[in-house]
Amino acid sequence: MIQGIINTENIDEADVVLLSAAYEKTASSHKGTMHGPAKVVECLDTQIEFFDRKFKVNVNDFVKTAHQDLGDLQSMSPEDTLKKISESCAELVKKDKFIFLLGGEHSVSIGHFMALSEKYPAKDVTILQLDAHCDLRKDDSDYSDNPSGLAHSTVMHHAVGMGYSLVQVGIRTYSEDEHNFFMDPKNNVTVFEWGGAVVPIEEILKTIRTKYLYISIDVDGFDPSVMPGTGTPVQGGLSWNYGVELIEKAINKCELIGADIVEVSPTEESVTTEYGAAQLCYSMIAEKFRARFVK
Repeated sequence: MIQGIINTENIDEADVVLLSAAYEKTASSHKGTMHGPAKVVECLDTQIEFFDRKFKVNVNDFVKTAHQDLGDLQSMSPEDTLKKISESCAELVKKDKFIFLLGGEHSVSIGHFMALSEKYPAKDVTILQLDAHCDLRKDDSDYSDNPSGLAHSTVMHHAVGMGYSLVQVGIRTYSEDEHNFFMDPKNNVTVFEWGGAVVPIEEILKTIRTKYLYISIDVDGFDPSVMPGTGTPVQGGLSWNYGVELIEKAINKCELIGADIVEVSPTEESVTTEYGAAQLCYSMIAEKFRARFVK
């Protein structure tokens, strides 16, 4: 039998659970993110080399990874979708599983944040967000005829409301209300806008002052030349090597308790985005569990 990165069907024996949340009901531009999780999982199964170039080991020899698909979420309301995601995450958190959430649109992350806050005090956790957008709106009424307080553009407003610290990297566009929100010190949001001189990674790491870390990757945080398959691309994003280095150093600084990769919208022309998302996923798992194979 050929071994894969997803190398167990038994959730109870898994170290990592890849949780697919194929939902995009509030996606505001190009649709297709509901197909992202399946494509990322396919790349993990068929494209990514098991042998990690950095650590010179087959990471899947040391880490058990399972996959759980939440199924059809498109027929559900945003409220019911959030409930299903949060309850599924909560069950896995109780079992001490490391959850790597695969979206779908960014709103799926809210459920993961809710579940983790039951185990880790939010004040002790920093969310490191790689994104072109702040996602700090209260709702999407300024651009949607059917506004929702659970839209993808509200995800980090919810996170701040739960008490998480927030460090945003790669930001290239925001509304006036979002600007006012992150400029208010009481909200504990640090924004690194992108464009012009590249920000030294150590400068970003200094703003992460908590013991625990959550990494949320909206693939549009990277430049569209790196991650073209996404719903709301914005020119001028992070380079691949910079993003990878930032993620690796952040994981080495803090205890990573959860992660997500969202907004992958596969295209017929290229598999670059889903491949990149899968590679980031595997590399982050390697960093998380490096103590098992680095002596």
